Amino acid sequence: MTTKPKIAFFDFTSCEGCQLTVIDLLQTHLGLLDLVEIVQFREAMSEKGEDYQIAFIEGSCTRKSDEARLLQIREQASLVVALGACAHLGGINALKNRWTIENVQTYVYGKNGKDAYESYPARPISAVIKVDAVIPGCPIDRYEFLRIVQLILQGRKPRLPDYPLCVECKFKENACLNTLGKPCLGPITRAGCNAICPTYGDGCEGCRGWHPEANFTYMREILRGHGLSDAEIDARFTMFNHYQFQHMGDEAPITTPLSPLKDEPLPTSTFAAPKEA
Repeated sequence: MTTKPKIAFFDFTSCEGCQLTVIDLLQTHLGLLDLVEIVQFREAMSEKGEDYQIAFIEGSCTRKSDEARLLQIREQASLVVALGACAHLGGINALKNRWTIENVQTYVYGKNGKDAYESYPARPISAVIKVDAVIPGCPIDRYEFLRIVQLILQGRKPRLPDYPLCVECKFKENACLNTLGKPCLGPITRAGCNAICPTYGDGCEGCRGWHPEANFTYMREILRGHGLSDAEIDARFTMFNHYQFQHMGDEAPITTPLSPLKDEPLPTSTFAAPKEA
């Protein structure tokens, strides 16, 4: 790109943690602001310009009304980048797809929830519009964001690592958590985050999606060795990737049903909506 491009950030159903990561990055890499002009970024500015060439979108599509807004962004932007696991994969939001929307609305918002709040099965934004690049993770890795933005500004196509997270653990000389008795999905998860969770002693949860040659059968055997049941393993596999497994149909390496079950009760939670008067 020969001119200073205008960029905008948009949020759909998400915690907005990926945008906060971008703000944190800008505090130490102010030079990036010399290369781009941010015209819309609700987390960081009040101005709201609609003239932009690059759109970064955080969050999954969870309402019918989201589609029109996504299409409008796609029409304006020359490049659309999915920012984080929710936009990229559907993310944790897609866990609700296991139940009927009516069941979820009533569970969360009370007996009138169906009429008060619009909702439908959560989807990644690529299910609605064409996406040109992806920055995975929950939240994104700030340095991967910087690298991908630099590639975009150079007119180059960003490419994600096609190897497992274990490679990055080896580079950092981390002890394998699976051999230490801590469940970790590193063997099947796409690398690129510099193995941040295992480096600090937490097992990978698959928020970057799976690498192309992920061996779920072997991963299941490893997790069984940790004493996890098949249902518990399925829960780990689908925490961020429920949408992908659901759309694999019978080929999904899952033992529990992924399609909505009308009469299945939702899990008990202390965070449920208070009882209505």
